[in-house]
Amino acid sequence: MLELPRWKYVLIALVLMFGVLYALPNLYPQDPAVQISANRGGSVDDALKTRVENLLAEEKLQAMAIEVGADNLLVRMANPDVQLRAADYLREKLGRSYVVALNLASTVPDWLRFFGASPMNLGLDLQGGVHFLMEVDQRAAIDKRENAYADDIRTALRDAKIGYNTVNRTLGQILVELRDAADVAAFRSLMTRENPQLQVIEGAAPEQIIVRVTDADLAAITNKALEQNIGTLRNRINELGVAEPIIQRQGASRIVVQLPGVQDTAQAKKVLGATATLEYRAQVDGDAYEAARSGRVPPDARLYYRRDLGPDGKPIPVLLSRRIIASGDQLIDAVSGNDPQGGGPMVSVTLNSAGGKRMFDFTSENVGRGMAVVFVERTPEVRLVDGKEVRTARITEEVVSVAAIRGVFGKQFQTTGLDSIKEASQLALLLRAGSLAAPVDIVEERVIGPSLGQDNIDAGKRAIVIGFLAVCVLMIFYYHLFGVISVIALFSNLLLLAAVLSLAGATLTMPGIAGIVLTLGMAIDGNVLIAERIREELRNGNTPVSSIRSGYERAWTVILDSNVTKLIASIALFSFGSGPVRGFAVVLFVGVLTSMFTSVTVSRALATLVYGGGRKVKSVSV
Repeated sequence: MLELPRWKYVLIALVLMFGVLYALPNLYPQDPAVQISANRGGSVDDALKTRVENLLAEEKLQAMAIEVGADNLLVRMANPDVQLRAADYLREKLGRSYVVALNLASTVPDWLRFFGASPMNLGLDLQGGVHFLMEVDQRAAIDKRENAYADDIRTALRDAKIGYNTVNRTLGQILVELRDAADVAAFRSLMTRENPQLQVIEGAAPEQIIVRVTDADLAAITNKALEQNIGTLRNRINELGVAEPIIQRQGASRIVVQLPGVQDTAQAKKVLGATATLEYRAQVDGDAYEAARSGRVPPDARLYYRRDLGPDGKPIPVLLSRRIIASGDQLIDAVSGNDPQGGGPMVSVTLNSAGGKRMFDFTSENVGRGMAVVFVERTPEVRLVDGKEVRTARITEEVVSVAAIRGVFGKQFQTTGLDSIKEASQLALLLRAGSLAAPVDIVEERVIGPSLGQDNIDAGKRAIVIGFLAVCVLMIFYYHLFGVISVIALFSNLLLLAAVLSLAGATLTMPGIAGIVLTLGMAIDGNVLIAERIREELRNGNTPVSSIRSGYERAWTVILDSNVTKLIASIALFSFGSGPVRGFAVVLFVGVLTSMFTSVTVSRALATLVYGGGRKVKSVSV
């Protein structure tokens, strides 16, 4: 008698329901859309929706729908051409208060989203994604290093007790003026010992010395800045959760970043392009309002403005030291949260040993003195001047907070005074992912379509359909009713494969499609083995029911052995491959597992429904 426990039927039904639920979102295409997010000073609300509707009507651009979200406005368009025109027009009209970006909006129904179902991520070769060409500001990297050298020279002179009047950095060199010309030899010896990579030459006066960075050191600085930026961008992309990104160097100063399947392009641009950091500076005594009015600032100070506004509605000026106590470059970790005392948003900062020592030394000597937290953000911009694109950068420097130092602290402390938890989380993400060694400008940005062309994508789809139908026809023609059972099991395998890949958030590429086609071909092997075993048992004179039972039992060992070798091969490909090879390996691995389940369990359940249940079976259609 051919039977199967009821719990196995229940299990199979649940697994197939799971497959249908999580594979279904792949049938819903995405809408081209324009996403509008607010910068500081802007807000996303119904008023913005009305304004966008009026702007689109002026330009005679029809939107399919306009949706107001928690932190962005989504404008769904009919096709990519209208999407591009609308994005350009809205970007021009809305100005700096908003970030306008291209997007692909999901059309998956809410009831599917309730179960966490979403479509598969598609790679650049299938769906496209975001393409950035970024250029490293080499001059900024050199300036940053020369400023550090100037600070090191001042510290070395003080430690060696060599008197000096000024240590000023000018373009390409550092001018050192000593108090006594007799100390020049001692200074040369000090530089040879402390900074041998610097070139020391005579100045215009006996007590003046010019310190220059050598050409070899300049090349090393720019190359290191580029490599460090690549690593930092990779960390930031990991924070975004992008699968299979492409980050590669192009030439001496450019970086190519491709993010396949990215939905929130505005967030990607903000995280990758912005150079955000914190600077901790001492407050300088003096009348900041008078300095702001007259423009006369003490030589050891700089004029900053607080983020919050004064009673007159204008930013509050603050005089801060030119010397940085610690910065985001010395940061190890940053975590956002709520201030346990004030209850507002805060970022808990942990510095490295060097930064912690400088902070400890400063706070030890300046208890009661004011210390300010400066938020520095550099945003690249493109302006049209006489019909030509001119790329500039807008640098925002805001004093987040100014507070008296109440006690001594070093490596760990908190930064408060932020506007919202979201801003604290964004700042912590940027700091945690690492500061850029030098600013980067996005010189080219586009949402790119399928890189292999729509014809090749259609060919990939046709390969799956034709391969599936060819296998189905052959199986039904050769194995009759058992061929039909095999076809249903094969379709179940394809359904489960799509569901698992969708739920796991895998990125499907053209090599992944090749893996699906290969999986379909390999998945039928198990059913062929089972059918041939049943035919062999029938030829040996066994009863139909006994032949079916023996066919499944004896074929299982062979199926298991063959699939284990495929699993080992897919694991090896994933471990030692990269990019598209790993994508192929993932599809192959999942496909082997689902095929083992469907070719044995689902197939046997169907065979038991047809030939089991205590009915008398005279023959098997195989």
